[in-house]
Amino acid sequence: MPKFNMNWIYILCIIALAFLFFSGGNQLGNGNMSGISKQETYTKFKEYVDSGYATNVVVNKDNNTLKMYVDAKYIQDVFQKTKKETGENPYITVEFGSVDELDKYLSSVQESGKLKGYSYENKQDSGFFDILVNILPFAFFIFLWIWIMRRMGGGSGGGVFSVGKSKAKMYEKGGDLGITFKDVAGQAGAKQEIQEIVEFLKNPQKYTELGGKIPKGALLVGPPGTGKTLLAKAVAGEAGVPFFSMSGSDFVEMFVGVGASRVRDLFQQAKAKSPCIIFIDEIDAVGRARSKNPAMGGNDERENTLNALLTEMDGFGTNSGVIILAATNRADMLDKALLRAGRFDRQINVDLPDLSERKEIFQVHLRNVKVDESVDIDFLARQTPGFSGADIANVCNEAALIAARYDKKKVEKQDFLSAVDRIIGGLEKKTKVMTDSEKRSIALHEAGHATISWFCEHADPLVKVSIVPRGNALGAAWYLPEERQITTKEQMLDKICGLLGGRAAEELFTGHISSGAMNDLERVTKAAYSMVAFAGMSDKLSNICYYNNQEYQFQKPYSETTAKIIDDEVMEIIAGQYERAKKILLEHQEGHNALALLLMRREVIFADDVEKIFGKRQWISRSQEIMELEAKANMPQDNSDISDNSDISDNSDISDNSDISDNSDNSDNSDNK
Repeated sequence: MPKFNMNWIYILCIIALAFLFFSGGNQLGNGNMSGISKQETYTKFKEYVDSGYATNVVVNKDNNTLKMYVDAKYIQDVFQKTKKETGENPYITVEFGSVDELDKYLSSVQESGKLKGYSYENKQDSGFFDILVNILPFAFFIFLWIWIMRRMGGGSGGGVFSVGKSKAKMYEKGGDLGITFKDVAGQAGAKQEIQEIVEFLKNPQKYTELGGKIPKGALLVGPPGTGKTLLAKAVAGEAGVPFFSMSGSDFVEMFVGVGASRVRDLFQQAKAKSPCIIFIDEIDAVGRARSKNPAMGGNDERENTLNALLTEMDGFGTNSGVIILAATNRADMLDKALLRAGRFDRQINVDLPDLSERKEIFQVHLRNVKVDESVDIDFLARQTPGFSGADIANVCNEAALIAARYDKKKVEKQDFLSAVDRIIGGLEKKTKVMTDSEKRSIALHEAGHATISWFCEHADPLVKVSIVPRGNALGAAWYLPEERQITTKEQMLDKICGLLGGRAAEELFTGHISSGAMNDLERVTKAAYSMVAFAGMSDKLSNICYYNNQEYQFQKPYSETTAKIIDDEVMEIIAGQYERAKKILLEHQEGHNALALLLMRREVIFADDVEKIFGKRQWISRSQEIMELEAKANMPQDNSDISDNSDISDNSDISDNSDISDNSDNSDNSDNK
């Protein structure tokens, strides 16, 4: 039997209306409302009029016909039927010859009182036009109803009855996506784990002979832009099996029970196509941890959808050959029942790429870019620490746009450096008006950052300093952060000291403080609180961590007394580093002032300019030395001509009037997990 479709009902309704109209509906309406009609000759018409049978005559000049409406008293004489049978207004139709002759006759009859009145109708009696006028209102309401039903059904063909159907987009063959593992650069560990799923789909006997079972699900976890969705597409492309793709938000609908219904429908389709892959992007939209107290903000509809997903993934039934891939960057928000073995057997971490992986990603995105010979991919990879794959793709695209803006035939190294500047710091604003006092204050501020970082052992190597406004920042200092997995207390203290260098320089050398250090202070406060409350790096609260990621926690995991101790410890750390920063600046006051004057004159200075003033930096690791030498080798030889911020040499720690922390050393929070 063919499947039921709502279009059948629509077609049957239209056929029924048309049948009623063309068969008996029109006659029935005429009989009860307007009356029946009868064809007569012109001579008979004149007899009826002369006898006083007519109440009104309507003349149509276009087709030389007229209608004579019969008086109710004479209906029996004219039609030989009762008034009930003929209707309220029966009439006879007559064809006439001359309009002038008819007009004279009707005028004379009206004057004699035998006819009450007559009128002219200047339109043809078109049957098609009458049908159209009668059908249009019905058609309008029918199509309006169909449109509303389709909208309620989310655009699906079955209208409101298909609201519970899955919205997953299916690719009959995953290879239709055109993406394989060759298109995924870096992430060697993640690809190795996920390739086993592909191998199982291609050659399941290899594993089943040893008693192995196919993994039911794999969860891709990582920061935004690291390639989780791309990995899932590559799995489908390599395996060559049907691939169902949808977002977690596609399960959410205004109707109760729709989410659970869509989950069941999705798995029903997948079982029919097995072996296959289901990919759910942003699964945290439906997989968030269920509330222990639904009355305090729990969402029953979302929880019902999650329960249906849990049952389908590993319930009483079987899902042989159906593999579920999911992606999220908020794994800590997911329900524990969803993460257990048997549902998502594997959690694959897709982290930010390291140096070698960034190089591979650059090679992938530069395939279709006309690159100049001066571009060194190794150098670009070193200039982008903490960048995700999406960020690197954006750098390549932005560099191509900058090169096209200046009518270049190829994308040069400087275009890539300018693109990194544009992405990190924002759009350069050379037209922003600043007074001399503001410019001097900003120069002292940024020179303070540079001076402190130069004399702190664990501070990141300085690359350049600029006072050209960019984005919301009035000035910036670029550093080349070392890619490390853990952060020591000394490194965090040096970082706080460097961030406070700008505010300390303002207070010492201008006699006042400004709002320009707001971003510095925000980062300092977060870093100090993370040291005390999360990392256990304070004297009074050592080896204690109060980090708590419970979603429905409505109270602090410590007492008010402990909160006061935390505040005191934070204030002590910040105050100590602020005094340390002022001490360093006073010791090197002459060099700091020279650095600020140079910055005011040229607006952009590089690490070799700072080295000429302060001498070679004392604390430097071999890896940092290699990076600095490499950066200097790629910088312009004559820095005296540089007056803007277009020659950016590196990323990733913009100290402010808006210091942006480097992504590879997220000491604010991520190091404290």
